[in-house]
Amino acid sequence: MSRPSWPVVLTQTLERLTRADRPLRIAIVGIGHELCGDDAAGVAVACCLQPLVDASDRVFVINAGPAPENITGLLRRFDPSLVLLVDAAQMNQAPGTVHWLDWKDTVGVSASTHTLPPHVLAGYLTAELGCKVALLGIQPSNTCVLGAPLSPEVQRAVDSVVQTLSHTLAVGADISPN
Repeated sequence: MSRPSWPVVLTQTLERLTRADRPLRIAIVGIGHELCGDDAAGVAVACCLQPLVDASDRVFVINAGPAPENITGLLRRFDPSLVLLVDAAQMNQAPGTVHWLDWKDTVGVSASTHTLPPHVLAGYLTAELGCKVALLGIQPSNTCVLGAPLSPEVQRAVDSVVQTLSHTLAVGADISPN
């Protein structure tokens, strides 16, 4: 059985989280190391998406770099319904492949250049903030060459993720999927 595409899972998740008594608030957290090639995929998504959501009070984009644990205070103040961690993830797929991952199943999946693995951060956020947490993984091609840019496959994936997120979240408008 094949898994649904990540945009489908995002839309389904937003529908499940929509409540009449509370506005839907989404935090997108880009994780990665900018000097490690494709490990910067999550950071690149955050940097590209940030100018599109500056004025939004329902979508919050954070470039967490290689130390995502440092942004938990910002997330607490934002009070998200959903935290979407975006990170390079070793999934044994073709470079640039993007998957929606359940954080509970991601032990050993990250590209591992971070001070705190994403599954540990996700567990903390779920327990402390009471929000849903998911990981959007982008399969890297190369994370070993210091100072390397994103590979063409990962750059295409980053562009696609930014376009899909900005469209799906209807940046600047009501982000309810209905």
